[in-house]
Amino acid sequence: MRVVETFCSIQGEGKLTGVPSWFVRLSGCNLRCRWCDTPYASWNPEGDPSTVDELIDRAGASGLTHAVITGGEPMIFDQLPQLCASLRQIGLHITIETAGTVYPETWTDLSCDLMSISPKLANSTPVDDPRDSKRIWQSRHEQRRLNRAVLNRLLRDFPEHQLKFVVESPADLAEIDQLLIGLDGVEPGDVMLMPEGTKPPGSEDRDWIVLVCLERNWRYANRLHIELFGDTRGT
Repeated sequence: MRVVETFCSIQGEGKLTGVPSWFVRLSGCNLRCRWCDTPYASWNPEGDPSTVDELIDRAGASGLTHAVITGGEPMIFDQLPQLCASLRQIGLHITIETAGTVYPETWTDLSCDLMSISPKLANSTPVDDPRDSKRIWQSRHEQRRLNRAVLNRLLRDFPEHQLKFVVESPADLAEIDQLLIGLDGVEPGDVMLMPEGTKPPGSEDRDWIVLVCLERNWRYANRLHIELFGDTRGT
């Protein structure tokens, strides 16, 4: 598996915000989000090969009880089930962070305690992005960014789940509403809205999201790690 980094930090997003966790960031992604905050795992993937045994040694040495597998897109790696099974064997709680576009049907026993799904809205498409001068990724990303069949399988197979949506404006709500209509097993408390950005949001970016969450009983999702450490690698 190509790995950008492993590190210990505080989980900054979602239901487990604040939990000390060991992270492994896998390198490579089938999408190219315009606002991706880890381009070194997507637009310009870095990293070196690591075996599952090497990663398990690092996870065990961390002394922590929670493991977070992130990327990039972890679900594109054939070795992911083996990694998760090995993490389970050493007693770690496992979170997988995914965009929810890939889930091989041959994976019938994927160990995961929290499936953290971040469906990509239209605001993620790299329209006229200078990193994509031939617009190859603009087209690929738009075609791939939502896969309702995969989303429903993930929601069904992993009852402990969350849906995190990166939002820029109230206009994004219509797309979220339309997507949720076709998804099964989603409770209001599973839906999280997160303001786009790599800095703590100002009131103009935050307040309208808070109001929406109050109206719909959704959750407001901040990025605690950015508040604590800034937009830095290894956090």
